[in-house]
Amino acid sequence: TKRRTNQPPLAKGKTDSVPFKVAIVSWIDLLGYGGMIANAEFNPADRRSRVPISRLRAFHRIVAEHSARTFRTLVLNDGAAAYRDLSMRGPDVTCDFLTRSFAMFTAINALEKANGFPGARMVMAVGFRSKGSRRAIDYTSGHLNSILSRLENGLISAEQAVKEAGSIQRYFDVLPQLQANFAFTKAYLADSSGSKAGLGGPRFFVDDAVFEGEVPTWLLSEDPISWEHAKLKLKANFIPISAVDIETARIANWCGLRDGLKVAEAIAPDTPILEAMRNNHR
Repeated sequence: TKRRTNQPPLAKGKTDSVPFKVAIVSWIDLLGYGGMIANAEFNPADRRSRVPISRLRAFHRIVAEHSARTFRTLVLNDGAAAYRDLSMRGPDVTCDFLTRSFAMFTAINALEKANGFPGARMVMAVGFRSKGSRRAIDYTSGHLNSILSRLENGLISAEQAVKEAGSIQRYFDVLPQLQANFAFTKAYLADSSGSKAGLGGPRFFVDDAVFEGEVPTWLLSEDPISWEHAKLKLKANFIPISAVDIETARIANWCGLRDGLKVAEAIAPDTPILEAMRNNHR
């Protein structure tokens, strides 16, 4: 079902002139995993490590199954980040990302519960990100272009071209979307705060900056939790979400969520970044 918005269309190419994006990130990690590995003395040959390693592989499998072109993920051992840039044209991307995040969270915790494990906690946050470096990507594409050019000019055979292409390796890598990504920073730090900050247990916490006023009725929510990282001067209110009613959401045209520009206005009013974005999207 196509979701409607009241936002006017943006001029093509305008979003590229501002070196910042409004990002959304969901960070999820397995609870109690470190303790399981510690019990095996961090030794993969120890028989006690079989269960945590099996648990880790199942976690990776579910993350992979839920990953898509519009819901990309990066796995880091017992944690994973899903990430995307929000649209300035309407809340469709925000809605899609939230529902996909909840679906992955639910699938992981269903398997965790079935196996008697502590479960996983997910924190979804929004924030600005700077456009990242493409150094590793550009190095690979440059090497490949060199191979194609030499093949076209008859300097190497097709067999040699295949061998060279197959041997391309990266000695440095970077994921541009997660560099200088302060949505990722917020989600990771909030999750790390855990129970001491009121964000305990295998629950799904959503940054309230994504909501246009009250939490929409198609989400089953609990009272907001005020979170702060005093040293880094980061603050946010997180809403625990325990259910998503897709059918009601469709009937309501997915109302109640913000697009990228409205999220920017909520998290950084009257800043140079916001003014640049406003000017860019007029």
